Amino acid sequence: MSEAIATASLQFDGQNLLGEGIQWCQRKQRLLWTDILGATLWSHNPVTGATCSWRMPERLATFALTDDDDRLLLGLASQLAWFNFSDCAITSICTVEADLPHTRLNDGRCDRFGRFVFGTKSDAPDIARGCSFYRLNIDLTLEKLALPEVGISNSICFSPDGHTMYYCDSPSKTIRCCDYDTDGGTISNDRLFVSLLEEPGVPDGSIIDSAGYLWNAQWGGSRVVRYTPDGSIDRVIHVPVTQPSCVAFGAESLDTLYITSARESLSAAALSIELAAGGVFQLHLSDVRGLPEARFGGKRHSLFTTIL
Repeated sequence: MSEAIATASLQFDGQNLLGEGIQWCQRKQRLLWTDILGATLWSHNPVTGATCSWRMPERLATFALTDDDDRLLLGLASQLAWFNFSDCAITSICTVEADLPHTRLNDGRCDRFGRFVFGTKSDAPDIARGCSFYRLNIDLTLEKLALPEVGISNSICFSPDGHTMYYCDSPSKTIRCCDYDTDGGTISNDRLFVSLLEEPGVPDGSIIDSAGYLWNAQWGGSRVVRYTPDGSIDRVIHVPVTQPSCVAFGAESLDTLYITSARESLSAAALSIELAAGGVFQLHLSDVRGLPEARFGGKRHSLFTTIL
């Protein structure tokens, strides 16, 4: 295994309970992320330091940029919804797994064609699996994807050409990938991408860079790992907290790696050492560029339908 070649530094001391889902908005030149347990959406401009936050009516698990700069697609704990920055209005699109009260939405990201792919997780300690992956299509049809059941969905991201989808069930300590049809989004050839069974931490949020390499935040491992397209370790980035949770490329040239983290489950003794736990970290990269975050292409007036 490669040695850590760099250490990320603190960008914003948010003290988030569960910072997650970080994304870079190129149009507004700002970071957006969620504190899931704090039910709060955050915005931060790394250049000016301008920071805003918005309280949500329930836990905000994930979100997506849209073609309208005033609007986000929200993945709240129990539902998908629209959010308007201008007036803070939230409009429900649909509930998700309403028949499974022990689950909530978790990780999500748009594919390269403007469709929102997300998964759920189990909040019941005695139910290890039973959660699923879904896609909200641009006509607002909700489709369950033909992937194995999981306990904690994470690591959803897509190759630069959109033909490969990556995902994981975090407790399994493996990241998987599958072929992803660009038109209908049909999934096939599901396979192992990388195993962390002999490595510290479990896989959490991931992002793909412009070269097609996958960057994964490893919860409990104090690190972010860059994997080659064949699953080999390319480099390891040390994060000075135990629970890095998600990654994004940002800054004007998409050459800065941003990393969210969490304070959840850390003891008082651990927090006395990890003073920056729950913060957002950064690392400038001289040889790597990210890709613009895909935006959800659906419109508010579309009709909602479920496809099982």
